[in-house]
Amino acid sequence: MADPDHSSARTVIDDDPAAPVATFERARLAFGSRVLWDDLDLTISRGEFVAVLGPNGSGKTSFLRCLLGQYGLDGGRLEVTDAIGYIPQQHADDSDPMAMRGRDLVGFGVDGSRWGVGLRGRLRRRRLVDAALAEVGATAYANAPMGLLSGGEQQRLRVAQALTTNPSLLLCDEPLSSLDPTNQHRVVELIDERRRSANTAVVFVTHEINPILPYVDRVLYLVGGRFRIGTPDEVMTTGTLSELYGSDVEVLRVNRRLVVIGGEDSHHCDHLAEPPTSPTPAAAGRERDTGV
Repeated sequence: MADPDHSSARTVIDDDPAAPVATFERARLAFGSRVLWDDLDLTISRGEFVAVLGPNGSGKTSFLRCLLGQYGLDGGRLEVTDAIGYIPQQHADDSDPMAMRGRDLVGFGVDGSRWGVGLRGRLRRRRLVDAALAEVGATAYANAPMGLLSGGEQQRLRVAQALTTNPSLLLCDEPLSSLDPTNQHRVVELIDERRRSANTAVVFVTHEINPILPYVDRVLYLVGGRFRIGTPDEVMTTGTLSELYGSDVEVLRVNRRLVVIGGEDSHHCDHLAEPPTSPTPAAAGRERDTGV
């Protein structure tokens, strides 16, 4: 069973511009008898944009938690850079939205768990926060309460928070949730600009591939203990998804968007559901996504 305290299969390596940012070798993760993946081989290169897709409970967030060291593998090994930035899922009750300014949120990325940083530390903190705010174009509203900002502005600040560590690997956990299409595009552009300008690798967990489809190099698709890795054209096909789900799934391209007919709820692209004559893929035992 996966154990958050077990880390012997994970090795943190010094950031090396010539090396991959993460390498999984024959990796296995399970919770009791429930296997999320087994025999996973994946190398993530610098500057690569990897989308992690799959239905609720398939292990998308758990994949990020393995990279962060919060979950340990049950088998195989993982090597990962020590220069990681993380954009967590947005929760409405994370903090008092009127008491915390945008600058305060970004500063958490610098502070980590440290206390009493002193004057020199405060000056360094301010420089790093100011640089991150400028990088995402959020300086103008940095001192405004979070509760007065739009969803798109708040997400810009969360991206800035992740960039304060100057990461070589940027982990993004559903950063487009609750955003309208315009702000989805702006946030993706912001993340991709970082990828292009700093050669930062991006691992992007999402239920919706269409907003990021033009940027994605490879897809890791998780479902029911199985997985596929490849380009979007290789993975997001009728044959591949039908094989993964064990039932008929049709994938169409309409106006440069992916549309799925049949299959699980709309977790990876636009979805046209047909009245099922038998249980839909993964419907049996479907559970609310609680970060697994």
